[in-house]
Amino acid sequence: MDGTQLDTAPHAGAPDRAATINLLGVKVSALNLPEAVRRIEDAVVRRERGYVCVAGAHGLVDCQGDPALREAFNNALLVTPDGMPLVWELRRRGHAEAGRVYGPDLMLALIERGQLNGLRHYLYGATPGTLAKLEAALTRKSPRARIVGSYSPPFRPLTETEEADVARRINAAAPDLVWVGLSAPKQERWMARMRHRLEAPVLLGVGAAFDFHAGNVRQAPARLQRAGLEWAFRLAAEPRRLWRRYLRVVPRYLALLALQRTGLRRFPDPGSQPPA
Repeated sequence: MDGTQLDTAPHAGAPDRAATINLLGVKVSALNLPEAVRRIEDAVVRRERGYVCVAGAHGLVDCQGDPALREAFNNALLVTPDGMPLVWELRRRGHAEAGRVYGPDLMLALIERGQLNGLRHYLYGATPGTLAKLEAALTRKSPRARIVGSYSPPFRPLTETEEADVARRINAAAPDLVWVGLSAPKQERWMARMRHRLEAPVLLGVGAAFDFHAGNVRQAPARLQRAGLEWAFRLAAEPRRLWRRYLRVVPRYLALLALQRTGLRRFPDPGSQPPA
């Protein structure tokens, strides 16, 4: 690599794991953006293979009737609190330092940081036009970012031969981070399915971050994001596409959360959790 080299020598001892909570049967990581960046960089240094899911209420609700999707989330290296409702629940359960780990912010932070340590990035998803605009926007903000490849898959399930070809393309580019912008829950399923085929240490499913940074879709103002009202902004911007999703997700999430808090419904144990 040119510039400052990424230290890829194995670190002594086992990696420390983020504390988690069981939120509707999903193991949600108790962290904030700087800690998420640190943990992902550490996984790259260790060459520890994993994937990162950025989770909001939508993803947790989708997991309720889909055990395979819930397993994909619970096998992730990190499940970050992408939405403020998850942050509020983490804080309510004693994780005062928890903060929103928003997919678009995580992408910008790691690409900016990657200029210092030579991180190699690969972009997977969206259309060829969006990928071109995305790469241009990212390199304007981080001129020394190393984006080593991109691929726009067809808008249909890939065949076994096509998936093998995708794995060869990505492995040939030798990225450290593979950014996946397929929308939820397609990206979580893709990462879980492809993880064993890809040599890159970390895959990150960031969904709408591709469209946001490419300039295709406006992001909600920061004050609305902090208030947990991003969903309202996006609904106003794309009512025909999103009204059914929010009508289904918001009331159901609140109802399920109330059932968990009162103990009236038990949710599956997502696995062993480190101490808070």
